[in-house]
Amino acid sequence: MQKSHFLVVIVFSLAVLSLAQDKPAITSPPDTARVFITDSQSWSIAGSSGGAGGAYGGSMAGGARPQTAEIIKTFGERCPELRVNNKQDKADYVVVLDHEGGKGLLRHKNKVAVFNRVSGDSIVSKSTLSLGGSVQEACDAITRDWSEHGASMRVEAAAAQEKLVPAATRVPAKTSTAQLQIDSTPPGADIEVDGSFVGSTPSDVQVVEGDHTVVVKKSGFKSWERKLKSSAGSTVHISSELEKADTP
Repeated sequence: MQKSHFLVVIVFSLAVLSLAQDKPAITSPPDTARVFITDSQSWSIAGSSGGAGGAYGGSMAGGARPQTAEIIKTFGERCPELRVNNKQDKADYVVVLDHEGGKGLLRHKNKVAVFNRVSGDSIVSKSTLSLGGSVQEACDAITRDWSEHGASMRVEAAAAQEKLVPAATRVPAKTSTAQLQIDSTPPGADIEVDGSFVGSTPSDVQVVEGDHTVVVKKSGFKSWERKLKSSAGSTVHISSELEKADTP
């Protein structure tokens, strides 16, 4: 009896292992979806009317007021699994939400639309009765879309960003340089390297590795010249003794 029970346990374990191996792996989307909220306005409309003694009067007031901060706050409350980002080029989704206030609840005409930033396609576009409802519609649509397409979206975004970067800047060119420490007696002479003025003695001058011509000049003295070859990372000390120029 014990042997039979032992065999049943082995067969059951092998069956479970087989099912686990046959089950396809689930690919999870990368980290958290990033959402950019466009600058939005709340359109507030209010009015009143009345009459007395055969006269009738009425008034209407309205206007737009900033609403973006309130929408971001509501996103944080309704959609804690999403991350609101203030850089549109770094976001995965762009949310456009118009909120209408100053009316009875059933007269609100809020509008919300969500776009995939990489493709530009809309994943939801609806009218709602409340700001919270608009945010919830956006949140649910993003969550569904991200679970299905999040991984591929990040790959496409990285590829698009790569195309925007010039090939010359993708791998910075490494320029090998050397340092020339140049002084003179007397000091205060002009320094020219390869025909270009680079400062006065004493000075430290950065040059690319290779062959160079250094000329030191000072009024009343003969020009001093030296040809040299510099190697990357080296420091070359140059001291020039200037001779007084012949007087006529």
